[in-house]
Amino acid sequence: MARDTSPTGRWIRRLTQTLSGEPQDRAELLAVLREAGERGLVDAEALPMLEGVLAVSDLQVRDIMIPRAQMVFVRRDDPPGRLLQVVVESGHSRFPVMDEDRDDIVGILLAKDLLRLWDHETHARFDIREYIRPAVFVPEAKRVNVLLKEFRGNRNHMAIVVDEYGGVSGLVTIEDVIEQIVGEIADEYDIDDDQDIRREAERQFSVRGSTRIDDFNEYFGTRYPDEEFDTVAGLVMKQLGRLPRRGESVMLDGLELRVVRADRRRVDTLRVITPHDLVPPEERPSRSDGDTAP
Repeated sequence: MARDTSPTGRWIRRLTQTLSGEPQDRAELLAVLREAGERGLVDAEALPMLEGVLAVSDLQVRDIMIPRAQMVFVRRDDPPGRLLQVVVESGHSRFPVMDEDRDDIVGILLAKDLLRLWDHETHARFDIREYIRPAVFVPEAKRVNVLLKEFRGNRNHMAIVVDEYGGVSGLVTIEDVIEQIVGEIADEYDIDDDQDIRREAERQFSVRGSTRIDDFNEYFGTRYPDEEFDTVAGLVMKQLGRLPRRGESVMLDGLELRVVRADRRRVDTLRVITPHDLVPPEERPSRSDGDTAP
């Protein structure tokens, strides 16, 4: 077998010589890396990424894709106002464009391409065919490491996943792949680890799905029951009767709860819109000041 003379190969040889000898398979290599982490030879934050790199080659696209039921689509015949509404409500940057049904994907629409619609003249003569970009289709069984190489080579950031019959089964983005290596990538919709509810604007709040219902009630002055479910995500799922998709919303006693982030297993983040502005508990005057909390 030819000797690996790449920088990575040389690094692995130096590492294994320092530790327990040259590994013979992936399990032994992982053991070597973890031993290196214990000895401080590999940074604590780098070790999970190294493990992620090794794990990616074992994953198929079906393992990480966003399932069809949770995809946010736009229609080819949607008017500009409807397209802008979907972009604003979902917070995504790329959207599959379908024709007659979800198995008929005709391209990808980038949110940034719609910025020119703020010009009234462009809005009036809008033709979505001028904005649609070609869609990339990949099979469910494609290896994730191969997909990442293709993403880098063709500069695509999204692919439509199809099953063995050619039907659309989901989508996958370059962020989904990278998160398998580096962990979840935070964005503007994420909430700080120590904060379940965060005020975004007047009448608008970000709420973690795992927020306990009694904490939610205290913050918003609501009286949602917590006998059947403990969290706000459970409350939303009860109203819909299923796991909600991103962009879906429910109305509960005048509050709109819209799903901002979700995957096939859980609701991560909600946006709550109240009928009128409210003062967060930490900003309310204490009872000692002569006022009572709402």
